[in-house]
Amino acid sequence: MNRYPVFSALLVCGASGAVFSVLRAPLPWLIGPLLAMACGKFAGARLASPKGGRAAGQLVIGCALGLYFTPVVAGEVAAHWPLLIAAAVFAVLLAYASGWFLIRTTDLDATTALFASVPGGAAEMTILGERFGARLDRVVVAQSLRVMIVVVIVPFVFTSLGVHGIDPFRPARFDVDAAGLLVLLAVAAAAGALLGKLRVPNAWMLGPLAVAIGLTVGGVGLSAIPVGLSNAAQVLLGCALGSGFDRESLRAARRFIAMVCVSVVLAIFASALFAWGAALAAAVPISTMVLATAPGGMAEMCVTAKVLQLGVPLVTAAHVARVIILVTTTAPTFRMARRLTRRLRA
Repeated sequence: MNRYPVFSALLVCGASGAVFSVLRAPLPWLIGPLLAMACGKFAGARLASPKGGRAAGQLVIGCALGLYFTPVVAGEVAAHWPLLIAAAVFAVLLAYASGWFLIRTTDLDATTALFASVPGGAAEMTILGERFGARLDRVVVAQSLRVMIVVVIVPFVFTSLGVHGIDPFRPARFDVDAAGLLVLLAVAAAAGALLGKLRVPNAWMLGPLAVAIGLTVGGVGLSAIPVGLSNAAQVLLGCALGSGFDRESLRAARRFIAMVCVSVVLAIFASALFAWGAALAAAVPISTMVLATAPGGMAEMCVTAKVLQLGVPLVTAAHVARVIILVTTTAPTFRMARRLTRRLRA
């Protein structure tokens, strides 16, 4: 019996990240821990993600991403606001299409299928799903699978195609200042905690991101984020994502798992097609738009953009817009659809 599940998980995840790094795999410090944790959980190993680990990872990543938003870059991103809104609306339509697919191919009820498909944040969709009576075990598994599949497939495809390092954007500051770093992380943590108390979705990502963007746009450069700290944050994210896989849940619903995988792959293709059209219309690199519209998690897709140097500010802004629109519209839209359905049946 493993008496130290958290320590064991961190050891396994850190080692897998190092191995993937040596093998020069894409996003080694995120994908390595994610796969190692998922495989360990499925094999029945007693592993546990550290409490608050995902929040800590998001805190660091949010600060790192915010350093890209210089005044010039922020203005350029703001000029693309129609594109960001269009991408968010597309994500809403794609979520409902994926939910419909799961209803037709599995034994899921409409409520569970919808909240299992909306890429608005796994934790947020689980909470909303519970409020409306969705099957939480199915929502958690589907959301975890969605993020894992996108995080694994997209970087590997980009790397195999040689799509890397074409981003003209760079962080506002490259040097690390210990005192400035502590101040940045402290203020960012306070912002994350405040948004968390206010029950804002993705609080530990959006709060630090807002702080870092505000400081960078204002010309205040406290410190860059050390590479080692950024890698550690990715390990925590991967560990938290992989912990969502439970062996019994996966074995008890094999058809459901298979259909979720099919729906996610179809969603990736649909997003890529939309990204291609939107990129041509807005004169934006296709690779950047693919990451901006990919149905993965906000933190994970932004990390992918950062590591591969593919339009970090635009990808970040697109996923922020998507999360805000999805989280604020999913519940009201679902209530409206349910009322309409009841009236039609009456």
